[in-house]
Amino acid sequence: MNIILSNSSDEPIYQQIIAQIKEQIMSGELAAGDALPSMRTLAAQLRISVITTKRAYEELERDGFIENFAGKGCFVKHQNTDFLREETLRKTEELLAKACDAGRMCGLTLEEMKEILELVYGGDKNE
Repeated sequence: MNIILSNSSDEPIYQQIIAQIKEQIMSGELAAGDALPSMRTLAAQLRISVITTKRAYEELERDGFIENFAGKGCFVKHQNTDFLREETLRKTEELLAKACDAGRMCGLTLEEMKEILELVYGGDKNE
């Protein structure tokens, strides 16, 4: 499991951990049943407080991404693929809303936004 923290980010460290673990689960990099590092191990690896990793793990468990078994550790929980798709769709909609707001601020038309999306997405109207 690879987690990279940014001290210059406005996002709190525990939220950075949550976001990266969720992303790794949703992408399949972390599969159901995979063990996560213990809270102490992760804290040592990232050079952060155990309290921070504890908070991240608790929120991941609350959101249904991991399971904590006393004496055994934390493991990736079997995911409902519909739930994962919905989570990804929600995140995509949020990002697109921000992009649309930025486009409106600089006066882009809907057609110009569509062209940009097609270029960024890699699609071609003629395909």
